[in-house]
Amino acid sequence: MITAINTVEIKHTPMRTRRPHTAAEHAITTMDFNAWYADFHALKSISIDIPEKQVTALIGPSGCGKSTFLRWINRMNDLIPSARAEGVLSLHGIDLLAKNTDVVDLRRRIGMVFQKPNPFPKSIAENVLYGVRLHHKPSRTEAAAIVERCLTEVGLWDEVKDRLKANALDLSGGQQQRLCIARALAVGPEVLLMDEPTSALDPRATARIESLIRTLREHYTIVIVTHNMQQAHRISDQTAFFYEGNLVEVAPTGQIFDSPREQRTADYVAGRFG
Repeated sequence: MITAINTVEIKHTPMRTRRPHTAAEHAITTMDFNAWYADFHALKSISIDIPEKQVTALIGPSGCGKSTFLRWINRMNDLIPSARAEGVLSLHGIDLLAKNTDVVDLRRRIGMVFQKPNPFPKSIAENVLYGVRLHHKPSRTEAAAIVERCLTEVGLWDEVKDRLKANALDLSGGQQQRLCIARALAVGPEVLLMDEPTSALDPRATARIESLIRTLREHYTIVIVTHNMQQAHRISDQTAFFYEGNLVEVAPTGQIFDSPREQRTADYVAGRFG
């Protein structure tokens, strides 16, 4: 059955009965997932489990489908008229492609951080509270607590606590990216998606973000797209190698880098192509 959701064509595959999840289960499950932009088959029969409260890195050459997969997880591809998908994509057993999925709530539960920091031209505090105010109106006390908690969580509170009303665009690039992460965390997500979050940052800021990711995985499921092999090796628990729209191999990160099963994986992580 083909249905249309916000101009995106999705073929709905029935899910198994939902059951309560535990910390040992997978947060995201994908089975035989395919995606297209018009006639271009961008993702081909992808099946992968994303473990809860771990970091999963998606690696592969440019144009191999990593970002497309990431953006389907929180339905950002709904904004592209030619995009369509079919198969199973679920969050704790909930079918993310179902026509009755509340996309606004989905994007609260699955936050997104982009390649280039994108703070709004508002104060630091209002950036943190932006998503919160879309869902409810916190009191002044509640708002202050949310701002302090989220900025503390990303290691930014001590740096900005005396200038919360300052324009967020005045922050450094690394600070802006941490602020964007705080903004995503403020609405209480379960999953955090990161699309090359350090590619626009200098080495020091990159190290801060990587340290932050290692801390956040204690509380959140994180999926990160990166072209930096050393970064994937440093911060991820599981790594998935994509090539030409196919998932070639997924395994614990140590195995991918030290003893991959597929020759294409070995060639890519060794820098022989890509």
